[in-house]
Amino acid sequence: MNSILYLLIGTYTFGLSEGIYIYKFNTDTGVSAYVNTVEVEHPSYMDITTDGKFVYSVTENDEIHSLANAFSFDKEQGKLTLLNSEKTHSAAPCNILIDSDRKHIVTANYGGGSITVFPVDSEGKLSAVSQMILFEGSGKDTVRQEMPHLHCVKFTPDGNYLLAADLGTDQIHRLTLNPSDSALFLNESSLKSFKVADGSGPRHFVFHPNNKYMYLINEIGGTVTGFNYKDGELEEFQTIQADTLHAKGSGDIGITPNGKFLYASNRLQGDGIAIFSINEADGKLTKTGYQPTGIHPRNFVITPNGKFLLSASRDNSTVEVFEIDENTGFLKNIDKNIEVDTPVCLKFIN
Repeated sequence: MNSILYLLIGTYTFGLSEGIYIYKFNTDTGVSAYVNTVEVEHPSYMDITTDGKFVYSVTENDEIHSLANAFSFDKEQGKLTLLNSEKTHSAAPCNILIDSDRKHIVTANYGGGSITVFPVDSEGKLSAVSQMILFEGSGKDTVRQEMPHLHCVKFTPDGNYLLAADLGTDQIHRLTLNPSDSALFLNESSLKSFKVADGSGPRHFVFHPNNKYMYLINEIGGTVTGFNYKDGELEEFQTIQADTLHAKGSGDIGITPNGKFLYASNRLQGDGIAIFSINEADGKLTKTGYQPTGIHPRNFVITPNGKFLLSASRDNSTVEVFEIDENTGFLKNIDKNIEVDTPVCLKFIN
């Protein structure tokens, strides 16, 4: 495994930030070095093809100015080049996903209560929106759940379905894929939804490396919900508190590559990362610790070798580098911070 990876940092560009920042990161030592920057407005989330040749980002904005952006990536120079951009036609795209065949991009649009699909050509460029699926409903919290708020989209490990977390209606939506149909990649008539507790506010989710379990971080409820996954079906088996202060600001979720530890970030009060051990026999979580972080840890990423966790603290413009204890999962700040204005998304390229 290559110990030197590229680290891409997506930001909000309200202030000093210009877009996506590219660093080299040493996964043995935790040391980083700046490479360059590409200018793009509000690239608050990114996804990358498995070969690292193409990067896709959102431009999270109002309905008129929100975009999906396609870039090529030059690994020799560590340089992103914009290929093209297409309008999402829906407000505040906050999550973006490329399929394994590199033929479709999907965005989750928080403000528009929708997901959109873009065909991708052989050169990595986006075509105009081919599908938009609008959701309906509301939730228990009349202020934050007045309408659907799609926050995360992922494909299931078997490659047969798309799952979408809806913070506004306390549901995980499931759609069957039509990978050979460029116009109708998602089968809208196949829609099925899985309910979680009222007022939870589903935000992000992650699959265990064994593909048997899925874990969901609930922003409003401050909880992690565990599910058994098989053949497109989700069966809840546990809900456990990640945010004991009930600040209604839980953010991101991740699992170490060895499947032993799960992390969940919390914001607004007592900012930090809750640490859980995972019982691989049944998937159940046990809370074992809590690591304070900088202000507003919106997103974090774990190195492929499982040695470091990097946390993007949006409101004090710092990416903190934590070493992971391989026996306990506890985190130690090694004082190798990366200073970037309003960082909100972290991705590695091999």
